[in-house]
Amino acid sequence: MDHQKNNEKLFSEFPAVSTREWKKIIQNDLKGADYEKKLIWKTNEGIDVKPFYRKEDLAGLSYQSSFPGDFPYVRGNKINNNDWYIRQDIKVKDIDKANAKALDILMKGVNSLGLILDEKQNYTHEDIDELLKNIYAEIIEINFVCNPAAAINIMQIFYDLVVQYNRDFQKIHGSLDYDPLGYLILKGKFFSGQDDCFESCKDLIGIACHFPFFTVLAVNGLIFHNSGSTIVEELAFSLSAGAEYLTQLTEKGISVDKIAPNIKFNFAVGPDYFFEIAKFRAARLLWAHIVKAYEPSNTEFTKMNIHAVTSDWNKTIYDTYVNMLRTTTESMSAIIAGIDSLTVIPFDNARREASDFSERIARSQQLLLKEESYLDKVVDPSAGSYYIENLTDGIAGEAWKLFLEVESKGGYIEAVKQGFIQKRIKETARKRDIALAKRKKILLGTNQYPNINEHIYEKLTLSDESVENALLDILTPYRGGQAFEQLRYKTDQYARENKRPKVFLFIYGNLAKQIARAQFSSNFFACAGFEIIDNLGFKTIEDGIKACNNNNPDIVVLCSSDEEYVTIAQEIFDKLKEKSIIVIAGYPKEYIDELKQIGIRHFIHIHSNVLESLRSFQRELDIE
Repeated sequence: MDHQKNNEKLFSEFPAVSTREWKKIIQNDLKGADYEKKLIWKTNEGIDVKPFYRKEDLAGLSYQSSFPGDFPYVRGNKINNNDWYIRQDIKVKDIDKANAKALDILMKGVNSLGLILDEKQNYTHEDIDELLKNIYAEIIEINFVCNPAAAINIMQIFYDLVVQYNRDFQKIHGSLDYDPLGYLILKGKFFSGQDDCFESCKDLIGIACHFPFFTVLAVNGLIFHNSGSTIVEELAFSLSAGAEYLTQLTEKGISVDKIAPNIKFNFAVGPDYFFEIAKFRAARLLWAHIVKAYEPSNTEFTKMNIHAVTSDWNKTIYDTYVNMLRTTTESMSAIIAGIDSLTVIPFDNARREASDFSERIARSQQLLLKEESYLDKVVDPSAGSYYIENLTDGIAGEAWKLFLEVESKGGYIEAVKQGFIQKRIKETARKRDIALAKRKKILLGTNQYPNINEHIYEKLTLSDESVENALLDILTPYRGGQAFEQLRYKTDQYARENKRPKVFLFIYGNLAKQIARAQFSSNFFACAGFEIIDNLGFKTIEDGIKACNNNNPDIVVLCSSDEEYVTIAQEIFDKLKEKSIIVIAGYPKEYIDELKQIGIRHFIHIHSNVLESLRSFQRELDIE
């Protein structure tokens, strides 16, 4: 009681401050600037994010009273913990080696295997038996990724093996990644005809009815994410694909009670930390309502099965160790949001086939988050956060609008045939690419702050594989940094046979301006893999010209103030133009015509399209 009285006294000394009062203080600090324009963040997802949130912002959120494990499952499917499966994928090229690797990683903390089967091989009962040799299926999760044409055969073999070894169907967990709708948008056609594909779905569900915890249909939302979509687009189009399975298969006489639990959603998890947490919460909320509309016999069937995979889109081949930081925060987002299983892509996966070291790091990231950070202990730790709850509601609202737009076009398949989904995502990807090219969006180590001492000389394939005989427009997953990487890789390959292009920073004059512009210029040209020759600044023009001639650079960047460019540019240009490309760091509007009359054509500044500018410099230097 004494503590209670002390608390009451303490809080009475700090009177409540209303939202109106907070805004008034903020408005005073803005000194007349527009509150909406200055502090409301308008995201690519179409959501307005406020600078602060309060308890009153939770009013009207209908799911606030729900508990973990309760419909609509926005707070997760789990009640007593937040545990998840730690999954590692294995490419099955040699069955014996794949089996040995599986047994090895199961002893190192993994409890979910993703077996990526060779698409060209026809697997027999004996092959799969050998692949799963000594693997006790009742205590781990087993996931098969295979050629869609082989799906029924693989599922039947797995069923036969469970019977053969007298395993308990109730204890078998895992999935088969059968996704004809994902194939459609990647390849531009159904692999065996639309009706045949859904007949195969029906057959797979027939086998899977013996496995209460083994799914056979997949919605690979990560295709949309890795093709450049927004979070809202990834969510809306994934839900649309899931609804298409429900529609197509209920029309074939299958109960929604059997269809919905057999669908696993494979989502990517990107770098927008809080948005990704909200995305998974919103996904469960919307899917629960979609399935409910098909009138299942129990709300248990409206739960969403979620597997998360760290994003490919933001991973890089240069400065690959940064990818560890990216996958760690991505993993945290997915886990906090309550996913069922998670794959962390090894940090060097974009550059080469993952090594034992990088796979170990990927496993350890999840193990640390589970065993040392205890993220498996608390269900929905983000619940009640004013910000995340409002993000959840905002993402759900925008995704639902887009979902209904797809439905108005006749559903997922018709929207793909009309090119609506592809066009929408490609436009988003174009905007994201421009943001990277202009450095409005930073990809650390790639379009900003590159490691100038890192070079790649080994043979890499950085272009996308073409798809033959596509009947429709398709999506092509790619990495956002790919264009910058191709640019820099071209320089590295050129440098193998020639000297690496040199950029000389001609630093002179105003101290504050020269330092800022030198740093900007260094980062700018380092993104193309050029060698940067920095200086402490020259006292005279003659000293700078002499140092420049001694270094014999390909490009000379003048780093000074706008006013000083007018007085120094003529002399520097006249004496160095025969040997080097002369560049001005900045865009001095008042003197631009005068500088152009001198003969200077190149200006680099914060509004530059860095990618296109660097490509232009490469062409001028004959780097092919």
